[in-house]
Amino acid sequence: MSNAIFQVPLPVNEPVLSYAKGTKEREEVLASYKEQYNSHADIPMYIGKEEIRTSDQRGLYPPHDHQHQIGSYYYAEPQHVELAIDEALSAKAKWSALPWEQRASIFLKAADLIAGPYRARINAATMLAQSKTVHQAEIDAACEFADFLRFNVYFMTEIYNEQPESSEGIWNRLDFRPLEGFIYAISPFNFTAIAGNLPAAPAMMGNTVVWKPSDAQVFSARVIVEIFKEAGLPDGVINMITGDPVMVTDKVLSSPDFAGLHFTGSTFVFKSLWKQIGSNIETYRTYPRIVGETGGKDFIIAHPSAHPKQVATAIVRGAFEFQGQKCSAASRVYLPQSKAEEILGYVKADIETIGEPGSPEDMSRFVTAVIHEGAFDKLAAVIDRANSDSNAEVFAGGRYDKSKGYFIEPTVIVTTDPKYTTMETELFGPIVTVYVYQDKDWTNTLKLVDETSEYALTGAVFSEDRYAMNEAITALQNAAGNFYLNDKPTGAVVGQQPFGGARASGTNDKAGSVLNLTRWVSPRLIKETFLTPTDYKYPFLG
Repeated sequence: MSNAIFQVPLPVNEPVLSYAKGTKEREEVLASYKEQYNSHADIPMYIGKEEIRTSDQRGLYPPHDHQHQIGSYYYAEPQHVELAIDEALSAKAKWSALPWEQRASIFLKAADLIAGPYRARINAATMLAQSKTVHQAEIDAACEFADFLRFNVYFMTEIYNEQPESSEGIWNRLDFRPLEGFIYAISPFNFTAIAGNLPAAPAMMGNTVVWKPSDAQVFSARVIVEIFKEAGLPDGVINMITGDPVMVTDKVLSSPDFAGLHFTGSTFVFKSLWKQIGSNIETYRTYPRIVGETGGKDFIIAHPSAHPKQVATAIVRGAFEFQGQKCSAASRVYLPQSKAEEILGYVKADIETIGEPGSPEDMSRFVTAVIHEGAFDKLAAVIDRANSDSNAEVFAGGRYDKSKGYFIEPTVIVTTDPKYTTMETELFGPIVTVYVYQDKDWTNTLKLVDETSEYALTGAVFSEDRYAMNEAITALQNAAGNFYLNDKPTGAVVGQQPFGGARASGTNDKAGSVLNLTRWVSPRLIKETFLTPTDYKYPFLG
């Protein structure tokens, strides 16, 4: 029993290590990379206390070296989904009754494990599984993941401290219950931190979870499970299942105990899940919470007053880091005619110094491989079309090769049509499209930016003219949930820039903030009266 009001450690963002030549962290991550590359990981499903393997075994291959197998995982059968649901429900009573500080301690320990003894291992696994450079793996798998856990513990206490006023003779209090049932978490391939946070955030608030990671992220997802287990997370709280997404989802969403969806992935899939939940609404004991962060067609717009080199650097970093496979990646750019040639010249020069894509083990590489062959083929077709269309040209890059890895060179397309397909369609790759507008059309171009895309995730404006900056902030208020001034539209930091977008980009529940955690509780108001009335008559009756 808790007989104190506890204060958790004040969260501080995990420092990003440099991995410069000669550093200890560089040696450790390369050693772990080689060890995992030369081993064969046998990754089961983790359901309750059981490690489950099936006859349907699938291989795991690095995107940058797709002929080399680094492990295997297993596809679930329908009974395994049912077992995962049963284990989540069985664990619910004991887990939700555990004092909040005990739950907090588990996830704080997990954060320290990530930042300490597991740092090299989870970063190397992310480099292998998702073909991230060591810098991209560090800011994701180590720093952001640890930040999610530490800051969410702090946000949890903010929620619990939010209490109503009480009048004389009455004590009002709020009890923040976990949702009634279990949570279904579906995580994407591109961020190990998101894969860990999607099940962890609801679990921290006392919920239990059925978690389906992306097939392309299973290799690093295994490390997440190892960390949670070492941190002391009880069996059944987070159950990791892999398998056919349609089969798994159909089984989960047909359960009357389904209480919420925590999702990051494509807009198409999220909309289909929302429809399915709506169709099943009579089945559920409660109205399920639906939280989703989906796609983006993120923009950079430069005012004629912008500094060309700053804009160029934002384009290169924003569009090409992690091969553009961030939902926040810069994908469409609007440049003023007076500065376009200079800006594009800097971008082209940068691309020429980037060099060819390669393995993240070679730390001279700025870009590596896209995630799988399907992504490669889609992006290659986009480049081929731009080479043949009369209203577009491949200005820089444009080469691709999948003989060893799924390598797409950083590519800049310049179009004369502001509604050209690559200005509107999410690509999720290292391709950015540029439209050049007349300087006098700044105001109309802001309207164009707002109306071109169905998405509203991130965007950036570059300007040294404060009036123009303010005009853009106002005109684009609904075009991006995360809006950047004189900076690239990527790189949100937990606790500093809560992340999420609206329109077709999701429910904007802001991962990395208290707003997200409030979605995983169901408040109960308790009113206690100390001197209970014994006469029904009110004074006005006298």
